[in-house]
Amino acid sequence: MTREEKQALVDELSEKFQSHNAFYITDASSMTVAKINEFRRLCFNRGMEFKVYKNTLIRKALDTLGGDTSEMDAALKGQSGVLFSKESGNAPAKLLKDFYKSQNYGKNVLPKPALKGAYIDSDVYVGADQLESLSTIKGKNELIGDIIGLLQSPAKNVISALSSGGNKLAGILKTLSEKEEVAG
Repeated sequence: MTREEKQALVDELSEKFQSHNAFYITDASSMTVAKINEFRRLCFNRGMEFKVYKNTLIRKALDTLGGDTSEMDAALKGQSGVLFSKESGNAPAKLLKDFYKSQNYGKNVLPKPALKGAYIDSDVYVGADQLESLSTIKGKNELIGDIIGLLQSPAKNVISALSSGGNKLAGILKTLSEKEEVAG
């Protein structure tokens, strides 16, 4: 591969890193071509992309992100595939877990493609043990929805109290006016 071809790949990878809010680095070594194709098909069906790159090219592309990505160096060992997602940061983790379930991996077998590291909205996660916590992270839209729900809740309670209290107030006023008529 020529220097120009390598630079073109680094530029392509840098552009993908910047256009996707989340990407996962995985280890797909020892997977058969059929299994990798099955995984790629699942990625495609969920709007994600999986591609294998050399670690040196990934490192050079990570350097273009501007933040400190040195923690990702631990993930850049062996064969590396990158899983890109424009959706929420937890979508690739859920995809990996679903793929593992469909493959019926045993307890003592390390599932493949194994998570080596993840980059989500400038946060770095390293290690396969992070998969469970990554799958439960809420995305930006989910968090905004939760905040809107929390903000609406007190307003709904006030409106509900005022409307139910208004009926009580009207009943009290009516009772008082009837007492005055009876007394007068």
